[in-house]
Parts: sequence; C-alpha cells; structure tokens
Amino acid sequence: MLDIMWIWGIAGLVLLGVEIVSGTMHAFWFGIGALLVAFLVWLIPAMPLPLQLLLFSAFSIGALIVWQRYYKKSSPNLRVGQSQGDEIGRVGTITEAVGAKQTGRISFTQGVMGSREWAAVSGEEIAVGAEAEIVAIEGNSLRVKPH
Repeated sequence: MLDIMWIWGIAGLVLLGVEIVSGTMHAFWFGIGALLVAFLVWLIPAMPLPLQLLLFSAFSIGALIVWQRYYKKSSPNLRVGQSQGDEIGRVGTITEAVGAKQTGRISFTQGVMGSREWAAVSGEEIAVGAEAEIVAIEGNSLRVKPH
C-alpha cells in the first residue's frame, strides 16, 4: 500500500496536470495545496488524516483567494475584426436622415468593417443624400458629421 505522503504527492501532480490541460488557473492551487500537504506529511509522518484534509483545504482555498485578489487581468481592449481607427474619416452617403434626436443610416460604396450600410448617429442634422464622415465607432453604429 502506498504511504499517505505519496498519495498526496501523486494527487498534487495529477491536479497540476489537469491545470496544464485546462489552463483555468483553478486546479493549480489545489495541486499546490496537495503538494504542500505531502511535504508536511514527509516532515511529520504521524499527522492525522483530518488535520491533513484541513491543511489541504486551507492551503488550496487560501492560495486561490490570494491569487484572485491580487491578480490583475489586463484587457488588451481589442476589437476583433476591426482595425483600430482605420475607418475614421471614411466618407459615405446618408440614406436616412440623421440628427440629434433620430438615428439614420449611412451607406458606403466600399464596405466598412464588412458592411456597406450602417446605422448612423450625429449631434447635427444631416439630410438624405448628403455626404458624411465617420467620427467614431459606437457599438453597432457610426457617429458621423457632415463632410
């Protein structure tokens, strides 16, 4: 029969292997907890099982809490499928009037970010048939100004 230290060590390595496969950074902390308990059981072989389980829980959950509290996720703020600002300044034709109180539509001869026609918003009144320039991209619509 395997010594309890080896059981904790194997469990820790298996959990680290699961972490390598999943990449979630959650199983990692439980693997570290199991390896720490294996080390403590090696130092104190007569440690009772309930204490081992308590230490495993404390190490694992404590490490997970510390990691989540101090780990800062960095968001690259990428807009997938969109070039960062290349569409700003493009000129199109207003097909539905746009103003401060109404959303209109703008069309382009060559597609902008995969579509030739977009919802348009503006702080100024722009009549149908007038040319407008893209000022900003706001969600699923384009902020425009008269050209």
